Amino acid sequence: MPQNKRESLIFTVMMCCTMVLWMSIYNVTLHMGALNLETIREAWVGFPIACIVAMCLDWFVVSGFAKGFAFRFLVKPQDSGLKKAICVSTCMVVPMVFFMSLYGALEACTHTGTWNLVPIIWLTNIPKNFIMALPFQLIVAGPLVRKVFRSLFPVGTVLA
Repeated sequence: MPQNKRESLIFTVMMCCTMVLWMSIYNVTLHMGALNLETIREAWVGFPIACIVAMCLDWFVVSGFAKGFAFRFLVKPQDSGLKKAICVSTCMVVPMVFFMSLYGALEACTHTGTWNLVPIIWLTNIPKNFIMALPFQLIVAGPLVRKVFRSLFPVGTVLA
């Protein structure tokens, strides 16, 4: 887990890039009906803006709420690092899926011009995204990003 604001920012960038790229590929695959090079290209084209949106949402909106909720109701300071990581990650995924599903609905309607469909696309995207994002975060992205982060930045090397 990051130890200060600078580490938190680096970790957030790494995690957002990992999650947004994966979820972009997943959502474009659902939309196009197949996973192929065209799907990956489309996901990659939309990746930079989606990543910036996700980082802003994470940093300014979701993180404080998620960590506050996790440490108030789910974990105590003496709990293991793994329990803290799982609880905070879960508390981050729920609102991020909510907001990024809205982003995806708005992006889809930008391309099609069917703005009246935003609510239905958003509401149908939430469960589809949740069933992919939570397991991916807990099983793949979280452990991978934490491992890479601590390999690149051992504790105490990133000063506040």
